[in-house]
Amino acid sequence: MQRLLIDGKKILSGSITISGSKNATLPILAATILNKKTTISNIPFVNDIFTMIELLKFIGLRCKISKQKNSVEIINSKENINTIAPYKLVKTMRAGILVLGPLIARYKKAKVSLPGGCAIGSRPVDLHLFALKKLGAKIKIKNGYIFASAINGLTGAKIKFPSISVGATENAILASVSAKGLTVLDNCAIEPEIKDLVDFLKKLGAKIKVYNRKIIIDGSITQKKISHRVICDRIELGTYLIGGALAAKKLKLENINPYLIKKEISILKKMGVKMKIYKNFIEVYKSVNLKNINIKTEPYPGFPTDLQAQIMILMTQANGTSKIKECIFENRFMHVPELKRMGAKIEIRNNTAYVFGPSLLNGAEVMATDLRASVSLVLAALIAEKRTNINRIYHLDRGYQNLEKKLTNCKAKISRI
Repeated sequence: MQRLLIDGKKILSGSITISGSKNATLPILAATILNKKTTISNIPFVNDIFTMIELLKFIGLRCKISKQKNSVEIINSKENINTIAPYKLVKTMRAGILVLGPLIARYKKAKVSLPGGCAIGSRPVDLHLFALKKLGAKIKIKNGYIFASAINGLTGAKIKFPSISVGATENAILASVSAKGLTVLDNCAIEPEIKDLVDFLKKLGAKIKVYNRKIIIDGSITQKKISHRVICDRIELGTYLIGGALAAKKLKLENINPYLIKKEISILKKMGVKMKIYKNFIEVYKSVNLKNINIKTEPYPGFPTDLQAQIMILMTQANGTSKIKECIFENRFMHVPELKRMGAKIEIRNNTAYVFGPSLLNGAEVMATDLRASVSLVLAALIAEKRTNINRIYHLDRGYQNLEKKLTNCKAKISRI
């Protein structure tokens, strides 16, 4: 099993091109089931993307990857395809369930394995199924699979989600664009990745309007030859922004839209992070005398749970006690014991982490527990004394493209063995 060896206390300098958003690409890949020919660019080549492409191939779509152009061309000219998403392809990635909506919408049936992914909470599929049932799908769960059908097609409906869910919102949108009549989704997630999916579907002729947390969809798409460029990965951007604040003489982050992390930038500035913001890049500098802060994770436009572990590293270097309350997932502090092995002073009380700083971090042998926890260990290793050995880095490969190369090009000392 591969691991990373990182020698700490190296001063970073240089530039990093931020990849396209994994979390935007995955639902758009699922949406290609609805179309005839699609080209998607600015996609990140990480394991979750490769898995989704393999799933589309299994279903019967033709996929042509161009790593040189960071793009994929997908053709779906079949009227009869394999409407099954098997366990072997869905077990490592929760986004596999996103093929459920478009399969029912276009082919009126689907058999999709219950999903896997990071072990950071229960994240049930109930809300996905709740929405699809409201649209007229008949659903049963048997032997670890979701069996869904809509023999007469889906029909628009008014659906209010009991709680906010990104995946359920995406699946409901993907199903509704082919439903008969008007669909009104309420209490929706409104992440930038969902807005990117909406923009993609509008290119197919979908009539979609977004009002705060309400999304109105008039089911009317047509199959076309279209192309779409995915937005930048705001979580990767936030990760390297924090990395620069920890360890960079000057780090330039390119291929970005600063507006996507408006909330995160505001919080980092309150902590005293030094940065310069431009239209499509940010320059960030190692920041000293950082201030403690209290934050909580929330659905967008609040602070994202996917940056909780990373900002915790910054908190270990701030003066005083910082607090971070995890309000999205009930099991997302698994990185804390590993950080404590490195010398971080952190206490967990219920769903809140208390971080006492500043702490001198020391290299140690640690273990990644999920995607974002793994990259937080990388950030900690960059500022730690001596060498850190990070195990189970397959989590990292699910969501960060060329991480070692990007950091090594900025004078970090990282090797994979």
